Amino acid sequence: MSNYFSIGKLASAHGLQGDLVLRHSLGKRSALKGVTVIFLEERKNSFIPYFIQQVTVKDTESVYIKLEGIDTKEAAHKLMPAQVYLQEEDFKQQTASSAPLALLGFAVEDQQYGPLGTIEEVIEMPMQVLVKVFIKGKEALLPVNEQSLVKVDKKNQTVHLNLPDGLIELYTG
Repeated sequence: MSNYFSIGKLASAHGLQGDLVLRHSLGKRSALKGVTVIFLEERKNSFIPYFIQQVTVKDTESVYIKLEGIDTKEAAHKLMPAQVYLQEEDFKQQTASSAPLALLGFAVEDQQYGPLGTIEEVIEMPMQVLVKVFIKGKEALLPVNEQSLVKVDKKNQTVHLNLPDGLIELYTG
């Protein structure tokens, strides 16, 4: 089974021909060059492929996207709002290495507690990034900011953090 990574969501319809606006978190202007298919999650863990006919860059966070078989504004509206996923290989090619989204799948290690888990989701906030990790089966949201981030080891796919005292206990206690 492929791994799917969320890159953003279908935000709105554009025009009358079924074009959509895809708001993404790839961290760079992208026309999704080389990507032929995106996936929409219709039900939990059920990913439906949609083939891309055309992508036009709107700005650094959005593209206009034309999907095969979506030819009317009404058809486009039926798809919204939907999270958009790429398969792992496409995701890695499209994401700027500096984008927080590139941390998906990395291991998290804290200086005090050692290995905590794997980053399941990246949530971008105005002043910081939160990463979702499961610690002993419990969902934990950990801040990645100037105070907590020690380093990102891309080679070993590990994020090293120095989390505030008591934060891990909130999730494990």
